[in-house]
Amino acid sequence: MTLAFPIHLVPAALDTAFAEDLGLAGDITSNLTIPDDARARAAIVARKPGRIAGLPLAEAAFRRLDPDVSFETVIADGGDVEAGSEIARVKGKARTILSAERVALNYLGHLSGIATATRAYAQAIEGTSAKICCTRKTTPGLRAFEKYAVLAGGGMNHRFGLFDAVLIKDNHIAASGGIGAAIKRARLAGHLVKIEVEVDRLEQLEEALHYPVDAVLLDNMSLEDLRKAVKMCRERNIILEASGSVTLDTVHAIAETGVNVISSGALTHSASVLDIGLDFTG
Repeated sequence: MTLAFPIHLVPAALDTAFAEDLGLAGDITSNLTIPDDARARAAIVARKPGRIAGLPLAEAAFRRLDPDVSFETVIADGGDVEAGSEIARVKGKARTILSAERVALNYLGHLSGIATATRAYAQAIEGTSAKICCTRKTTPGLRAFEKYAVLAGGGMNHRFGLFDAVLIKDNHIAASGGIGAAIKRARLAGHLVKIEVEVDRLEQLEEALHYPVDAVLLDNMSLEDLRKAVKMCRERNIILEASGSVTLDTVHAIAETGVNVISSGALTHSASVLDIGLDFTG
């Protein structure tokens, strides 16, 4: 699997992470107890099975403190591991490895947790035409990395922010004077900007179909209404996205209604961290 990692955002992320972890004095434990010239080898190991994401960020964390650190990837991003599997090997100054360890593992465990959760959702809807998709419910400052992890897990990305697509939600509709008025104003953005409108009733969907939209978000609809919505849009070139009350227990049934996309904030805001550790090997 080839994934485009947002490498341009790494320096700023590491600035923040190391500023809060090293502070003004640095790693006083390692600096006091370990000779400056001591060298070590270490393995990054999965304690639990899962899917890996975030290795470029972990590698950058070690090399941020010492560019000469050797970082060897054993399992690439997008790969699956069993408990006990080596993910990567690190070699360099012992102080550097220990000082960067927590930052590297925090990112790697968090992103791998998202990839693992996404993989579970993607596997649950195999055999249907639907795709699982993330939302903007992300950790501030980590959105691009978290959305990358969703891709590593086999999911799709929704819009990255308020700037790259129009999503007309219930409050926009209420504030603008109705679905039609909101869509007409949104079209002023030009032909290159996609427009999606959120509806929670079939009557709203029927109204929205009178206007040119690229996608419709079906919010918290019953399975029966989702199936009816699919029938209503069968002859139209419109993407149907189901959202709300999406869990591993419900996602397959939602996918079977015929919707194109199923979005879930849980992929990013509720994924458990994948337990990953670092062990000195010499």
